[in-house]
Amino acid sequence: MTLNVVIVDDSEINLTLFRALVGRIEGAVPRPFLASAEALEWCSREPVDVVVVDYMMPAPDGLEFIRQFRAIPDMAEVPVIMVTANEQKDVRYRALDEGATDFLTKPIDKHEFLARVRNMCTLRRGQRYMADRAAWLADEVAKATAVLVERERETILCLAQAAEYRDPETGAHILRMAHYSQLIARNLGLPEEEQHLILEAAPMHDMGKVGTPDYILLKPGRLDAAEFDVMKQHALKGYEILSRSNSPILKAAASIALTHHEKFDGSGYPRGLAGADIPLYGRIVAVADVFDALTSARPYKTAWSLERASDYLKESAGRHFDPDCVAAFFADWPAVLAIHARFQDEDANPAA
Repeated sequence: MTLNVVIVDDSEINLTLFRALVGRIEGAVPRPFLASAEALEWCSREPVDVVVVDYMMPAPDGLEFIRQFRAIPDMAEVPVIMVTANEQKDVRYRALDEGATDFLTKPIDKHEFLARVRNMCTLRRGQRYMADRAAWLADEVAKATAVLVERERETILCLAQAAEYRDPETGAHILRMAHYSQLIARNLGLPEEEQHLILEAAPMHDMGKVGTPDYILLKPGRLDAAEFDVMKQHALKGYEILSRSNSPILKAAASIALTHHEKFDGSGYPRGLAGADIPLYGRIVAVADVFDALTSARPYKTAWSLERASDYLKESAGRHFDPDCVAAFFADWPAVLAIHARFQDEDANPAA
């Protein structure tokens, strides 16, 4: 490991001596400077491992040098040795306050100089090793976390597909409504992390339909009142399935499953929540889900035109839907059209 040892002294004789001594330390590269200002400028742009600085110099003197040096990014832990006269105890105290690590006393003893600078080099090697080790560990943790996240995502997709197989809705519907949801979240100004979270969680909105009987789920015509009561239970069932996990994605999905059929005016189900009492993710997915359901063909209905579905959303703002979510949906109509055209049944990745 190569170490840059910065030596700052306005005496050419001292500088020559210190430079020769540092050169005898394995791995140490002397960086001598007669002017402290020039040394500070070099330190601001190059890696520094150890500093040896004399107190008695033209401005900035050794104390001011240390103060300015410590203010340079990443220099807070670099070992600094100050050279002072033996009687300058007050200077040493002030130097400690500014961040000096060790001291050398004039006149300089060569053996002491070598020992102290070598010790500081050893300290610095340890610091750099620990920093490199920490960076390596952080990288390994990031890799392991990425693997876990990908596995979680695969599991979530499998769960979504499990519900999908029992539902006449298509995989393309899940893809489109997830991306519509992300679009609304973005236009509402939600952080990117939340935009991605809702993209991943939205496909789980109808997970509870795995517990809905086929004669209801696959009925080609309109459900009667009793059948609809059974159908509505899927919101609670989805919540019960998904809420048992500590995964942020599944927790968000549980909230969506429970609340995406609530209506802004309180006439929805299962709890009859209204307005801001409906979690934001549920309000967002309600817009995305209904728009895509309306514009998709089903065994029991033909697809509505984009214009007709758009008119319905706008007319239902404030009653069925949160007006802010509807406005956010239409804030980027070209993006809506792109999502509608992009995702067909052969697509299978809601985060693509």
